[in-house]
Amino acid sequence: MTRCILIVTGRADIHADIVIERIASKGHRSFRLNLDEFPAAFALDLAFVGGTWRGTLCYSPTGDELALAEIGAVWTRKQAEFAFESTELTPQEKAYATQETQHVLLGILHSLDCCWMSHPVAVRAAQWKGEQLQRAARMGFSVPDSLIANRPEPVHRFRAAVGGDIIFKTLASSFLGAEKVAPEDRVTTGLATTRITEEYLDLLDSVREVPCFFQRHVGKHYELRVTVIGDRVFAAKIHSQDDDRTRTDYRDFSVGIRYEAVTLPAMIEQRCRDFVHSYGLAYGALDLIVTPDGDYVFLENNPGGQFLFVEQRVPGLRMVDAVADYLIEGARGER
Repeated sequence: MTRCILIVTGRADIHADIVIERIASKGHRSFRLNLDEFPAAFALDLAFVGGTWRGTLCYSPTGDELALAEIGAVWTRKQAEFAFESTELTPQEKAYATQETQHVLLGILHSLDCCWMSHPVAVRAAQWKGEQLQRAARMGFSVPDSLIANRPEPVHRFRAAVGGDIIFKTLASSFLGAEKVAPEDRVTTGLATTRITEEYLDLLDSVREVPCFFQRHVGKHYELRVTVIGDRVFAAKIHSQDDDRTRTDYRDFSVGIRYEAVTLPAMIEQRCRDFVHSYGLAYGALDLIVTPDGDYVFLENNPGGQFLFVEQRVPGLRMVDAVADYLIEGARGER
């Protein structure tokens, strides 16, 4: 008998919306835990009895209930800030409530013996981009020379050493923290990967404010978005060089560049799969460059990266089905 699939996310998550619909269409049940409604909209009745946690979560607006024993698979899709019943908590009260809620939730989730996509411990270990570069190089990927600095002098030396332009990119969030502050406090909504050409050199003194990440600029023939779901690998070829606006960062989705499905060389496909699995992840979204010489260059892996924008452009890459099937198989105890 198939147990329930728990999906941990927030209310504004179209990926979860669509996968939940697909799971239902395949005749299976899921339970959605929106963190931005938790714990305010959920009733918890959990007890440690006989050496294990037992009890239920109930979504109060609908009465939908989930027993811990029914959970066969968990998809940790998206983070969101908790919501509390009182809207008038003092800053210290809210800090305490947030810490206590996180401790309770993660303590219960980590106690589950089930299939994960992916376990929070694995996701956290996999998110550090600096470590990713070293791991990717060790596993055989080409990786651009890179620099972290908070003074301009090393940046100038690095640019001179690589003999050409360099790029600047954020590591934690391309939104520059905008998602962490109220709308009225936002001064910008983000920054794309930026090529540091001569015109930007006079601005490098600003790196004194925060450690910054730079890489040697790598010439591109095209880019790849490689999504690993379980043992399956889905690769999309992104023709980012077709338009000046996407040459450095393809994520300008207002530009209609071409995407197409592509079959990776067997060695590269296996390397991508192995890289994701080396963290204990069941999911990963890798960004690669293919150079004019045909070299495959690793940029980064996002353990919770989006896939829907790729499938919308390449419907043949049926990743929604792949995610739903993985979770259903996990809930059946087949993984």
